[in-house]
Order: sequence, then C-alpha cells, then structure tokens
Amino acid sequence: MKKKVFVSFDYDNDKHYKYLLEAWDANPQFNFVFNDATPEEIDSYNIGRIKAALTLKVKEADYTLVLVGKEANKTHRHSRLIGFKNWINFEVAKSKELGNKIVAVKLDRENESPEELLDSGASWAMSFSQAAIIKALNDA
Repeated sequence: MKKKVFVSFDYDNDKHYKYLLEAWDANPQFNFVFNDATPEEIDSYNIGRIKAALTLKVKEADYTLVLVGKEANKTHRHSRLIGFKNWINFEVAKSKELGNKIVAVKLDRENESPEELLDSGASWAMSFSQAAIIKALNDA
C-alpha cells in the first residue's frame, strides 16, 4: 500500500524538487499528496482559505515530507496572519497537531531548518534521493 505524503516546500525556490518527486510518484512504495502552498495553486489570496486548504491536505496524509531549502525558515510577509513564521512552519505545526509522521530532507546541509521542525521527532533523509527519502519514510 502506498504511503500518503504531504510535501511541504518553498514553491518559489524549490518547486523543481517537487517536480522530481512527481516523477518518482510512479514508484509503488509511496504516494505523494501535493500541495505547494501558494495562493495561485490554492486559487486564493485569502489567508484563512489557504490555511483551510492546507489543513485538509495535511489531514488527508499520514506523512509530511519537509524539503528544507535555502528559504525554508525565512519570515513570510504575512507571517502575523499565518500565525507562524511562514507556510512551511504552519504546515509542520499542523502536521504535528494532526499526528502525521514527519520526514525532512535538507536540500543543502547549510540550510536553516524551519523552527517548527526542531524537536518534532522527524526522520531525516540524508540526501535528496529516492532511496534516502523512501528509507526515511519507512523509518518514520
């Protein structure tokens, strides 16, 4: 049975990694549930609607895969309305609240992890590779 995975990432800077994950989705070991957390993708600029849509997608998954890119902990211009530093932090907090197993992969070892990822008990993939991500998902 495929794993249902919500992918949390920075759309503006790391969407090419999402596209690679989509290509891997043909692998029978897991199933990705994608939501790139941008207003255009959700088709709204309303923070409340975006939060509701993201919450639904997180709730549909059993795992949350966090792609830790260069901007993953950068403060979003609407951070006060989001209630967290940025959308990735919101998604990780919601994932913890809903009981998702959390898997993280740093796209570069120098990248700062989202604050909500710290002390989350995340399973880490040591590289952005299909084998490393599958192993981390299985270990979560």
